[in-house]
Amino acid sequence: MQSSMRMRAAVAGALLGLLTAFAGPGGSATAEPIDNPDTTVGEVTGFAADGAVYRLTAGRTEARVSFVTADTFRIELAPDGTFTDPTGTDITLPQGPPPTTHWRDLGDRYELGTAEVILRVTKSPLRFAAVRSDGTPLWNETRGLSWNRDRTVQTLARGADEQFYGAGMQNGRGNTSHRGRTVEVGVDYNWNDGGHPNSVPFYLSSAGYGVYRNTYAPNTYAFTEPVTTSAEERRFDAYYFTGSGRDALKDVIGQYTRLTGKPFMPPVYGLEIGDADCYLHNANRGERHTLDALEVADGYVAHDMPNGWMLVNDGYGCGYENLAETSAGLGERNMKLGLWTEDGIARLGEQVRAGQRVAKLDVAWVGEGYKFALDGCKDAHAGIEANSDARGFTWAPESWSGAQRCGVQWSGDQSGSWEYIRWQIPTYAGASMSGLAYTTGDVDGIFGGSAKTYARDLQWKTFLPVTMTMDGWAANDKQPFRYGEPYTSINRASLKLHEALLPYIYSHAHRATETGIGLARPLALEYPDDPKAATDAAKYEFLSGEDFLVAPVYRDAVERDGIYLPEGTWIDYWSGRTYRGPVTVDGYGAPLDTLPLFVRAGAVVPLWPGAIRSYQDRAPGDPVAWDVYPEGNSSFELYEDDGVTREHRTGRYAIQRADVSAPESGPGDVSIRIGASVGTYTGKPAARPYAFTVHTGDAPRTVRLDGAKLPALTSRAAFDAADRGWWYDRDERGGVVRVKTTALSTDRGFELRLTDTSAVGGAVPGASAVLAVPSGQELGAGTPGTVAVDVTAGTRDATDVRVSLDVPAGWRVTPPASLARVRAGTTRRVEVAVTPAADAEPGEDTLTATVRHRAAGVDRTSVQRFAVGVMPPAPMSDAWASDLVWLRASNGWGPPERDRSNGESGAADGHVLTLAGKTYEKGIGAHADSDIEVYLGGRCTAFTADVGIDDEIDGYGDVAFSVEADGRVLWTSPRLTGASATVPVDVDVTGARHVRLRITDTNGSKSGDHGDWAAARFRCA
Repeated sequence: MQSSMRMRAAVAGALLGLLTAFAGPGGSATAEPIDNPDTTVGEVTGFAADGAVYRLTAGRTEARVSFVTADTFRIELAPDGTFTDPTGTDITLPQGPPPTTHWRDLGDRYELGTAEVILRVTKSPLRFAAVRSDGTPLWNETRGLSWNRDRTVQTLARGADEQFYGAGMQNGRGNTSHRGRTVEVGVDYNWNDGGHPNSVPFYLSSAGYGVYRNTYAPNTYAFTEPVTTSAEERRFDAYYFTGSGRDALKDVIGQYTRLTGKPFMPPVYGLEIGDADCYLHNANRGERHTLDALEVADGYVAHDMPNGWMLVNDGYGCGYENLAETSAGLGERNMKLGLWTEDGIARLGEQVRAGQRVAKLDVAWVGEGYKFALDGCKDAHAGIEANSDARGFTWAPESWSGAQRCGVQWSGDQSGSWEYIRWQIPTYAGASMSGLAYTTGDVDGIFGGSAKTYARDLQWKTFLPVTMTMDGWAANDKQPFRYGEPYTSINRASLKLHEALLPYIYSHAHRATETGIGLARPLALEYPDDPKAATDAAKYEFLSGEDFLVAPVYRDAVERDGIYLPEGTWIDYWSGRTYRGPVTVDGYGAPLDTLPLFVRAGAVVPLWPGAIRSYQDRAPGDPVAWDVYPEGNSSFELYEDDGVTREHRTGRYAIQRADVSAPESGPGDVSIRIGASVGTYTGKPAARPYAFTVHTGDAPRTVRLDGAKLPALTSRAAFDAADRGWWYDRDERGGVVRVKTTALSTDRGFELRLTDTSAVGGAVPGASAVLAVPSGQELGAGTPGTVAVDVTAGTRDATDVRVSLDVPAGWRVTPPASLARVRAGTTRRVEVAVTPAADAEPGEDTLTATVRHRAAGVDRTSVQRFAVGVMPPAPMSDAWASDLVWLRASNGWGPPERDRSNGESGAADGHVLTLAGKTYEKGIGAHADSDIEVYLGGRCTAFTADVGIDDEIDGYGDVAFSVEADGRVLWTSPRLTGASATVPVDVDVTGARHVRLRITDTNGSKSGDHGDWAAARFRCA
């Protein structure tokens, strides 16, 4: 059984006992009793104005309207006439002097307003409606505010095309519209899909307004017709924010975070991946000591992998020892010390003085309501700062409005799987719509997982600002170097890419302190006028800043369908291929080492070159690189400070602006103006070199630095050896100009000008040929075969077309004959002879196809990464399923077992397969959801087995079994429980090349779903 899961579930169950404490004043989760009817506010019987505050009386009920700023106002309602404010000054911050307001009595209504917004107050009955100062409607009540003993409700009309976002972290949703859905805001300790940890009582509308319910009580928002928003308390208190123009949603988030606090500025090591485990007396790993963490840290160093910090006591009952010595050892390895605050933060001061710089909050803050969660975040953040010169850096799995100013919100404890990746994708970009700039989940969860799901999950979390890997709960530790090759190299590449992007990520962190908007964001935030951005067409992708569109792979597949690219030009990060949006890309080649990733044309991205392992590897005079995708006029402001102290709060930081001017499309000069670095900070370099990659698609005639020609170099080797100059690499990502300078003063700007080149995409957009590779291609180890590559000419004929393949070491390729011409817009298929190495492991291998050709009078190169399957030998006689090579073997808990039951989370820890008292020597023990794939090569005719839930579960579990062949479902069992009789299986698999044996959970709990494929056997020729 799932012993580790039960341990955490037991703790979560204990915490659920505190749920009523989180309900807030008058909290209740029960249905309304008959004797608890709703009361709706009546007609206005009194009115008074006092500066920017207006009081309205309706019988014994009092309402109060307070204008906070020109575009923000507050409405309070007290059914008994007495105003209360349980949150006090916990969440909202002082906003300065109130704005100038005006009011008038129009007979049937009052109008109260500022220069930006007008609140219309209907008198009989009392109802509110908000419009902009130009009369544009924002929202209006269709029913007056209502209440009963347990809740207050506001009822609003819903616009015909109105979309809704927000409510904090909503697992599995949030980056697309909540329209038509009901959203809960409040603690539920459900850290999986459908849960709402770190939820926030704030929502915003595409109509250009947002609402924050100023309360600690749980909320429910039904974005139906009409919209009803309720809080479980007998008082009403809400702030309203008014945005305008195309960036109205951004305006609203900015106003909300101006009120409740801007996101904090993390230390740069906090933006590197973190590692968590229990090292002292670990129940799952045996006797260990805190200093053993240094051996794991050495693993990161030995494998050349970034890691910024380590939690060394992350486990129930796990303490620590030798704290100062551990901190010093981590520091020698360029890492910081973190601690989990299971026992509270009373000793935080001495821990920080011993070297702690990260505080993960979990159990310590649970108390009488959300106030304790928020206070825990603020106190831990402040405690780090009070006892060191460092910035506060905390993590929490349950929080509330205001927590964005003191910590990272993470989604709790989950089990790694493809399904986990799927629902995580919309979660964190969606949370950004509530001002939560730093949200994340553990890489591949803390339970379950696999080498593949770890690699895929880490790939896309590279483009979140923060993430962590947690060990000690799954069958195997989850550091990124634990799985061997090719996974270690793939994971290293992901971590190094994140490290290289830290100047971009850190600059966005600074922006968030001003705007409230985090790095990860939904398409709807940047493309609010795109009707698809609010829909499921954009659910499983997100933007990282304005410039990167990330479309993670969330299935065990080597292609990704349904990638929606909004308006504009988008460039494949890996190949340089351009796409013109809006467009949906299907069949995107995504072998395991390739994250579907696109860059917006016009992007100007600062980088740290050199594939460093830590930000501490950089010296003050090291170069800064700029990755430029020129199109029209664009810019980026690079933010820099010392990275770790709080000196930036006193103005010790610098901004360096890059401005790019290029054609909107096609030929022309490209100008890159790097301004002076304005400001100062400890460690700021007086001078530094610069490097540029400029994605033009055509070589420039000259490259000039402040008018002086830079030397043109003729090869990559010559470029690398030179201290200055430029080189055009036609083979890199569609054609890239590389430029480097010597050290230049940071106190003055300079201009780089590329003459007679082009915007991204080339002087003749679309002229280059593109490659596509048919899916599902398979080869045998040591066996000659062929790989098909399709060459499609662009808007011009492609001539002298030569296709080549880059293959793994030990493979042999026979180059195909060149093609004299491929007519514009037509496709030719090229067959390439390939023989994998005789010892090639079964599974997927990444190949790269390259086509060199001439089009529109220019030599060009296009590339395409793709995967081919290397198949094991097909069975030549009858074979047990447990004796065959498994091409895939995903499982709901631990690994699936050969000739054993599923058992616990480790390999080979199962028992004798037993169904209804009968034991079996052969078979497969798995746990729903499970998917095992074998290769038959068309040589087998039948599959037989006995299936059911293993007796070790003692009567519970709820699953269904199925057999699939080459994408077709051949057989499905009835729903089976632990009390069901054994079901015999006899399925015709004649001609099948691939067969998948699947077990699916059927009741949503996945508890005890230990399914057996007992005596599973194929009859083969």
